[in-house]
Amino acid sequence: MTILLVGATGATGRLLLAELLRRGHHVKAVIRPTSRLPDNLAQHPAPTLVRASLPDLDDRELQQLVAGCTAIASCLGHNITLRGIFGPPRRLVADATRRLCEAVRASRPERPVRFVLMNTTGNRNRDLDERASLANRCALALIRRLVPPQADNEQAAEYLRLQIGQQDTAIQWVAVRPDALINEDAVTAYDLHRSPTRCPVFNPGKTSRINVAHFMAELIDDAPTWTRWRGQMPVIYNQPPRKA
Repeated sequence: MTILLVGATGATGRLLLAELLRRGHHVKAVIRPTSRLPDNLAQHPAPTLVRASLPDLDDRELQQLVAGCTAIASCLGHNITLRGIFGPPRRLVADATRRLCEAVRASRPERPVRFVLMNTTGNRNRDLDERASLANRCALALIRRLVPPQADNEQAAEYLRLQIGQQDTAIQWVAVRPDALINEDAVTAYDLHRSPTRCPVFNPGKTSRINVAHFMAELIDDAPTWTRWRGQMPVIYNQPPRKA
């Protein structure tokens, strides 16, 4: 199986790359020209490293990139710096999602390509009746106006939900929504829900990046997992440690 991974050098992307390689997949990993992967990944024989800035690739180059891929995984995100958060491109994730999907459609795959998007619990699934407190809605509205990456993540998921939808013949999708991200060294038990069970602003849960990577790989790898969550926006939380 050949998988296209964008955002491969990010904190979660490199963990997903390692997980996909561990499972024996060939991965086309798009990394910025100035970025570096850990030596164990950069020297691995299986990934094809594509050194490019995704927004700089034209439509023909994107079609060549997606050609032959059975799945696309996006761990794209904005760098946590003033320039990364407030500078261009403000629609990094949304534009990449749209253009990659358009490239897949133009390539006319024999079978639908699986698109797995890393998203956030701060984004509601508007296909469901996901209720939130007034305080939560007001806080997210403020974040949406003041912090461009929030709107970018929402627009990316909305493109999949509204423009790709549930019946597209070229693309199927899942948007994975972790809560507050933390670093852990190993995969641990985690819970999956159709909607948030905690307030993402005032009472967030914790989700380790390595668990997000594991779940994204499961979606790509495992047919029952894909069938369970296709066209949805599952929320992932770490299970709390058991008390002794």
